[in-house]
Amino acid sequence: MAELESGARFDYVIIGGGSAGCTLAARLTEDPDVKVAMLEAGGKNDGLLVRMPAGVGQLIANKGPSNWGFETTPQKHVDNRKLYQPRGRGLGGSSAINGMIYIRGHARDYDQWRQMGLTGWGYADVLPYFKRSQHHEDGSDAWNAEGGPLWVSRGPPGDPIYKAFIQAGKQAGFPVTRDFNGYQQEGVGPYHLTIRDGERWSANAAYLQPVIDRPNLTVISGAHAHRIIIENKKAVGVEFSGGPGKPAQSVFALREVLCCGGAFQSPQILMLSGIGPADELQKLGIKVESDLPEVGRNLQDHLDVCIIYEMTKPLSMYSKTKGLKQPMIGLQYLFAKQGHGRTNHLHAGAFLKTRGELDRPDIQLHLVNAVMQDHARVKADRDGFTIHACQLRPESKGTVKLASANPYENPLIDPNYLAEEVDRRTMRDSVRIVRDIVSQDALNLYRGAEFKPGSHIRTDAEIDAWIRQSAETIYHPVGTVRMGADAKAPVDGDLRVRGIENLRVIDASVMPTLIGGNTNAPTIMIAEKLSDQLRGKPALPPQDARIAEDEMASAV
Repeated sequence: MAELESGARFDYVIIGGGSAGCTLAARLTEDPDVKVAMLEAGGKNDGLLVRMPAGVGQLIANKGPSNWGFETTPQKHVDNRKLYQPRGRGLGGSSAINGMIYIRGHARDYDQWRQMGLTGWGYADVLPYFKRSQHHEDGSDAWNAEGGPLWVSRGPPGDPIYKAFIQAGKQAGFPVTRDFNGYQQEGVGPYHLTIRDGERWSANAAYLQPVIDRPNLTVISGAHAHRIIIENKKAVGVEFSGGPGKPAQSVFALREVLCCGGAFQSPQILMLSGIGPADELQKLGIKVESDLPEVGRNLQDHLDVCIIYEMTKPLSMYSKTKGLKQPMIGLQYLFAKQGHGRTNHLHAGAFLKTRGELDRPDIQLHLVNAVMQDHARVKADRDGFTIHACQLRPESKGTVKLASANPYENPLIDPNYLAEEVDRRTMRDSVRIVRDIVSQDALNLYRGAEFKPGSHIRTDAEIDAWIRQSAETIYHPVGTVRMGADAKAPVDGDLRVRGIENLRVIDASVMPTLIGGNTNAPTIMIAEKLSDQLRGKPALPPQDARIAEDEMASAV
């Protein structure tokens, strides 16, 4: 990590060393004449728990050097609970603590963006950037590619519960999908993972570390951004410090400031800089630079419930980690990179429709070979398996606001979960679909009693009450600095902040709608796409993979 002299000048200054920041730093510095500085509030993020895929549970569960550990405001429709909101801190951002599932979303998600007037954001436009970012160990096809930085692997055979789950889904009448990012998302099937040779392949590992020594790249860790420096409606630099009470420093951008703080912190930084709802900023004594009322609005997230079953055989992670077995897993991984530490133990799932008339799946399932409660903060006391069920396209939308003008005070996060009846119905239906799958013969050898919510919870009212008591995020917030063709959108289709020159936001916060799946791969795609534009390169030629879908369908 570099030391930085205050007042240093670069072509680009990147705020945030997460998935988008790492991608931009690597791509922009491919040009040796372009100087880039990246500011990251956290550290190197290279510890054992980060590198070892099985460390994901501890990383998510605990606030610390790798996890901001935010929480929401009391959620009116979820029994007024404050819900935990883990977000990655340090190089790699949330890709350094996430579940390592590689999902792009449904093709229609991106076509919807194009239909909203966002030219260049349709599925055919973004698919080449997904492929450029990727190295799939299975090789290339119409949807996957080789040679990119982000390693994508097929999960190991793992425990028999995963195969049984996929077979149970088939018995329940759902299709089997080999690749959720390929010809057909809908169905049950195996997950593809951002794991390379038993090691988490975060954006830091994939993009940043291979280029960290480039002479035109300066990475400053422990650099907490205070505000974007704006002069005459133009972003010219960033003010930051190494911690509360430490002296502020400034770094300047000759071309652009690129804000990559994520769905919670990008709107926070913008508002601290005077970009946002004028009335709210003035109340906090912040000078208004651009009155953009929708900064911090449009927050969307995947709310999730865990349906948990006891297991009749000692095959879950509980039996595999009891007593001295748990430290042995770490030692075996540390010295030989072998054993249960090599994977995330999350190898199968599903994308399903709760209603037949839908044009794409509206729920996603993740199967974990363990009893998982409260983000793994409740220690398992029995063998079991957990099926996470989340609604993919919630109608409920929330906000991110400033608590004060202090950059070290966490933002006020209000996802407004379950405000809309359609969201409550979809979550309720997801529980019943999970129960149907688990009741199939393929799981007879492993299925014990329903631990949570319990087989006695049957009626709509009972299921709704249980969801209010137990639902939590599954870590996919987006939308708080949405891009749009309309003048109200905080950023345009090129991700330029309205009313301020030389400033863009490039991360999950710009997604106008929440995509149907995990959000890490789409965030990297957005940064890949914008890196070409920043470098003045033509966009990659569109690829209409629906042609390949037609060919596949005829072959089938």
